[in-house]
Amino acid sequence: QVDELASKYAFTGREPLTVEQAVALLEELRTIDRLLEQLRDAMKNARIAIVDLDSLERFAPPEQVESLRDMARQVEELLRQLAESQGLERSADGWTLSPSALRTYQSKLLREIFNDLQAARSGRHDPVSSPDGAIESASTRPWEFGDSLASLDAIESITNSLIRRAAGSRDPARDDRAESLLRGDDLRVHRTRHSPRCATVVILDMSGSMRYGAQFVACKRMAIALDGLIRREYPGDALHFVEMYTLARAVRTADLPALMPKPVTISRSVVRLRADMSDPRIGELDLPLHFTNIQRALQVARQLLATQPTPNKQIVLLTDGLPTAHFEGSELLMLYPPDPRTERETMREAARCRNEGITLNLMLLPSWSQDEDDVGFAHRLAESTGGRVFFTGGRELDRFVVWDYVTRRRSIIG
Repeated sequence: QVDELASKYAFTGREPLTVEQAVALLEELRTIDRLLEQLRDAMKNARIAIVDLDSLERFAPPEQVESLRDMARQVEELLRQLAESQGLERSADGWTLSPSALRTYQSKLLREIFNDLQAARSGRHDPVSSPDGAIESASTRPWEFGDSLASLDAIESITNSLIRRAAGSRDPARDDRAESLLRGDDLRVHRTRHSPRCATVVILDMSGSMRYGAQFVACKRMAIALDGLIRREYPGDALHFVEMYTLARAVRTADLPALMPKPVTISRSVVRLRADMSDPRIGELDLPLHFTNIQRALQVARQLLATQPTPNKQIVLLTDGLPTAHFEGSELLMLYPPDPRTERETMREAARCRNEGITLNLMLLPSWSQDEDDVGFAHRLAESTGGRVFFTGGRELDRFVVWDYVTRRRSIIG
């Protein structure tokens, strides 16, 4: 430490220092260097909060330090007001989107999207009229034998009875005592309709390659916009999200803004890894997470859709290429370049989706490494469930997916 002091700092004078004094002086000079660096950073980036004001009090006049404290408090208050005005909440992990902020962002996205989608402005999908549906309308019709009295419009029915009895009272030959209070032709029931429901799972690729071109940002924008659309226009529909990487997991809408592509931790051109996930000593943190496991993502999506009481089920898969990971029993295989075994197991899971009446629509995002093999696999995967492949990306992705959802909902008969 004494050698560092002598080599790093220039001294003048002849007063000698003991070893203890030299070490204390070195620590003091290090503190000054750190404070100078903090002050330079604060001046450059307007980040007063990074300055250690308690340490600065040892070297600067008290009134100047207090002035900095006042400025830091003003900045903190301004930040708090701005955050609250945008619906942000502060937690132990920092600022997070509150539910109201998420709804505000969804509204802005939907306004932006529907500015270009005039056909979608008519709102909800066309219902199917039914004499005994689930949703009542304001209009009524005469009661017919077999109609449920649960839909009876009591006020209009009694009004019809009173009008009939008032008209009959003018006839002197008519005996009011023989008249029943209500007759069948007095009764009116609400018209009802069935509203077809749709259950959708959106799979968001968060593998390592999604960081290129900020494709993951477009995916998150689309997911948040689609959630806002369904909550407003199709409240009876079910929507789930699945994050896909080396593994896959269901995520909440509130978690979407925080999703990020997994960092690439292996740079070798050929990777052949195997992990026994039944081993309790192996967890997610022990794995390289940047691979693409479409098989597992489809399985999670299929399990989410299995509980939905509707025949209209679909999976929307957003990815940029071939799968590079799959399960064989409890063993997880991570194979790069993509291996035929991975495609085979992925297609088997797609077949299970098809057998359960689930349609898979695949959005193939552009990638620097994309080739005809990626395109061919996308077609084979989607066609195996009667779905479709779309080639889109960037800022057009949210418009395209939302518009496709609206169009598809209008085509469902129920």
